[in-house]
Amino acid sequence: MITTSMTALTDHLMTWLSPGTMRALGWALLHFLWQGTALAALAAAAMALCHRTTARYAVGIATLALMLAAPLATLIYLQQSSPVAVAASKSNTPPVAWPIARHAAKESDSAEPAPVPSSLSLDASPWLVEAWLLGVVFFSLRTGGGFLLVQRERRRHTALLSASADAAKLRLYEMCRELQQRLGVKRAIAYCEGKWLEAPTVIGWFRPIVFLPVSAVTGLSENQLRSVIAHELAHIKRLDPFVNVFQIIVETLLFYHPAVWWLNKRIRAEREHCCDEVAVSICGNAVEYARALTLMEEWRRAPALAMAANASPLRERIVRVLGLKTLGTGMRTLGLTGSILCLAAALVAGNTLFGIAYPKPIVHAGPSALRALFHGGAAQAQSAQQVAPAPIPKPSAGQEQHGEPGTAQSYIDGMKSAGMGDLTADALIALKIQDVTPEYVKAMRELGLHADADELVSLKVQGVTPEYVKELRALGFNPDVDEIVSFKVQGVNADYVRALKDAGLKADADQIVSLKVQGVTSEYVRELRAAGLTVDSDDVVSLKVQGVTAAYVQGLRDQGLHPSADDVVGMKVQGVTPDYVREIRALGLNPSEDDLVGMKVQGVTPEFVKTLQSAGFKPSVDDVIEAKIQGVTPEFIESVRKHGFQNLTLEKLIELKQLGIMEPKASL
Repeated sequence: MITTSMTALTDHLMTWLSPGTMRALGWALLHFLWQGTALAALAAAAMALCHRTTARYAVGIATLALMLAAPLATLIYLQQSSPVAVAASKSNTPPVAWPIARHAAKESDSAEPAPVPSSLSLDASPWLVEAWLLGVVFFSLRTGGGFLLVQRERRRHTALLSASADAAKLRLYEMCRELQQRLGVKRAIAYCEGKWLEAPTVIGWFRPIVFLPVSAVTGLSENQLRSVIAHELAHIKRLDPFVNVFQIIVETLLFYHPAVWWLNKRIRAEREHCCDEVAVSICGNAVEYARALTLMEEWRRAPALAMAANASPLRERIVRVLGLKTLGTGMRTLGLTGSILCLAAALVAGNTLFGIAYPKPIVHAGPSALRALFHGGAAQAQSAQQVAPAPIPKPSAGQEQHGEPGTAQSYIDGMKSAGMGDLTADALIALKIQDVTPEYVKAMRELGLHADADELVSLKVQGVTPEYVKELRALGFNPDVDEIVSFKVQGVNADYVRALKDAGLKADADQIVSLKVQGVTSEYVRELRAAGLTVDSDDVVSLKVQGVTAAYVQGLRDQGLHPSADDVVGMKVQGVTPDYVREIRALGLNPSEDDLVGMKVQGVTPEFVKTLQSAGFKPSVDDVIEAKIQGVTPEFIESVRKHGFQNLTLEKLIELKQLGIMEPKASL
């Protein structure tokens, strides 16, 4: 079921990507294979030359940022590059040299055929991008699940040291505050006893929390504990939790490249070394700190989103803490050599990939052959190659001309007469390949579309005709070239636009494209309005994206609700169903549309409301939501009653939960 949901999500995301964007994204992902390798090789060489831990750490972070920027820059470059190659790949039309060689082979069996350039059409773009999106969704869900697990454990098994009545815990809290002042950390930090962890850990970004488990407090000496706490405070001072989140984001987006995982591993190792140096400088006893690391290695267990003191390989950290030599000159030289070889291999691979992506057409013709090609005669072009120079052949009687009757006119002259002067050779080739004629150009200009060569190629590739443009104009649209191409790509025709207008939906060009992309039909609009929902174009798109049906809207209205389009979208996103509304109202509550969304967000179920009512409470909607937020459970209510509390109001019950009065306290 999870795999099916992930596939459906990726399919939904891909509907927002145009074919050109999908193609560019596929190539950007492929190009990052050599780009990431090259950046990792440069980072390895730079780190080998850096003697300071902070410098190696900075190199790693900068390289990781470049890795994230590389595919984005490549994507932008590919989208802004000349559309000539894109147009040729869309139409699957071979380069210029191919028709010449083909006609030559037909005319002479004894002649050796001319070499045919290979062209790569990236038909694999859809599944490549879909596979990447599946990976991103998987790693995002994994990270989100880890975050939720950390938050759950933090709420269930955490106790503030500052709120403890135990003298030993208060002394430990004072030690933490003293070390915080020595390090100059002015941020508000909470110090807690974490019963679910086995090593001191930092969790949180804007409001960090330092967790000190019982095993660390009881198993370490005071000096060792001070150095470990200093290590965690160093993470907070250096803003390491934010950097760790950035690393997780990069790993999620670029998960398929081993260089990203290698670099992140190096960054995390160097980060621990930096904090180890701070801890030793504050406490001044490297041997005791090394012993503390050895002890904590036996307790090693911490979530990936946390910054634990026992992270990173133990042996390397202890060697560095004690000041022993970790990397000889020979190993450094070997690392530099390997980095240079990897960089060279990456550059060669990148050059090869560019050659595959953008093959250069092999044209063995001189100026005479090129002129003959624009006259429309491939056989003349072949003879012009073999016999130079040859006069330009005159067209036969009845042959279609691009100029005045009885006047021979070349393709170039015809395009000039249509207003397309000063065209480059590449532009002429692209226009000729796509069969853009002077008549086509003149017809478009008569309609007010003064398109350049690239835009004409795009129009012709998509099969846009002057009649199609006239139909759009007749419907009251005045689209530019980009909008016309978008209409044609999405299959928008006059009948579709007319049907939407008949259904009472007013939409501009961009909205029409969005409606078509989402599969909105005139019947869908009529059904929504018949269900009592007033909608515009943007509302319909949002409703369709969320899978809202007319039956769903009618079901909500049958329960006495009169939601707007935004309310319906919100309720659908949160999973509010007509049955859920019916069950909640059957319990005596009368929530509004916003209340229903809030209740569903907080996980309020009819069973939870029944639990509160069976305990003697008569909660309002706000009371139910507040009780759920504060974690009031049937078990907690039973615990309160066992302690002899009777006739409590719901407000008092929530206050008991907030203050943690019923929570058991463990001594140090």
